[in-house]
Amino acid sequence: MTHSFAKTTMAAMLLGGTASMATAQSSVQLYGIVDAAVRSTSNHGKTQMAGGGMSQSRWGINIKEDLGNGISAIANLEDRFLADTGNTAAVNYFQQAWIGMRSKDLGQLTMGRQFNVLLDVVASTYASFPYGPFMEVYKPEIGFAVGTRTNNMLKYTADLGAWRAGLQYSFDEGNTVARKGSDVELTGGLAMRTAGGYLRYEANGLAIGGAYLNTKMPGSTEFDAYTLGGSYRSGPWYFSTGYAMNKRKNTLAVEDARLINAYWGSEINGGFQSGDSDQRQLLQLGVGYQVTPQLNLGMHYYHAKQSGSSSGAFNNKANFVVAVADYAFSKSTDAYMGVDYTRVSGGSGSYIEKTAAGDLVRNRAGITIGLRHRF
Repeated sequence: MTHSFAKTTMAAMLLGGTASMATAQSSVQLYGIVDAAVRSTSNHGKTQMAGGGMSQSRWGINIKEDLGNGISAIANLEDRFLADTGNTAAVNYFQQAWIGMRSKDLGQLTMGRQFNVLLDVVASTYASFPYGPFMEVYKPEIGFAVGTRTNNMLKYTADLGAWRAGLQYSFDEGNTVARKGSDVELTGGLAMRTAGGYLRYEANGLAIGGAYLNTKMPGSTEFDAYTLGGSYRSGPWYFSTGYAMNKRKNTLAVEDARLINAYWGSEINGGFQSGDSDQRQLLQLGVGYQVTPQLNLGMHYYHAKQSGSSSGAFNNKANFVVAVADYAFSKSTDAYMGVDYTRVSGGSGSYIEKTAAGDLVRNRAGITIGLRHRF
């Protein structure tokens, strides 16, 4: 009789487990953006196609499984590519690759390659363009984030009504330039130790937030980065402002210099060369206006200052202005035109690029016209 009861109990447990599994709901969502544009800049003196004008082209997969009791398993894979050539936009095949758990009451914990907390708070709270949130071919604000994604990251986020908070920590896993080679830092093969968090508030059209991130690079160069800003929506109007700063805390390691310049030295981020400077600051102001349900206009101004260069060569200032008109044909397809201007001034290391003759290019105007589709 005891044996029969045990068998009955075991069968009930197995059937109960099967029933629970059967009621769990899974979803797999394919999403993406295809964006291509024609861009002309005065410093290049030529017109060329860009594989992403307003947005970087991408495709991705969102995965969610409902485990019951307000708990879900979640995962994301996202690849970025250039629409003009079909090539991958970066060495990392997946620019995001993470898995985690989400609780309705306790928040979510994710593990893998993810956006850092600086980008999280800027993109969600005071993005330059609400439909962007950044212009891919002209985004000086992104250079101050000390990279936008981080490998080996643990991230926790919690929603508390109008408040949202996030924490991140990433493991360097003992990686050093000496162990993996001097060029690996540009290939995504080295990990950096990071720790930071953000806090944001949003209600009645107002959003305010700030974030802090400490980053230790493979060669032991250490940075503190901060950002603070807000936005306000009222009818067709959108206003935003923000401040960002990153500061080197110790001596710049030679093996880290190329990685830093990869973040900051590209033209789309303003063309700053970091050199022996130790601090960079950025102030941004923007306004947008929804003229019709289809047409959106926006303009943004950024003022940047780089300092702490003992040689004086890399103490500089820069002004950036960009205006964009975006027309939505539908919820998925839009066309856009952007006009931008950059002016850099300061020491001999302050320039957008050098000509073949060695002259410094410090001013640049650009125009971008493109088409974008979201799915």
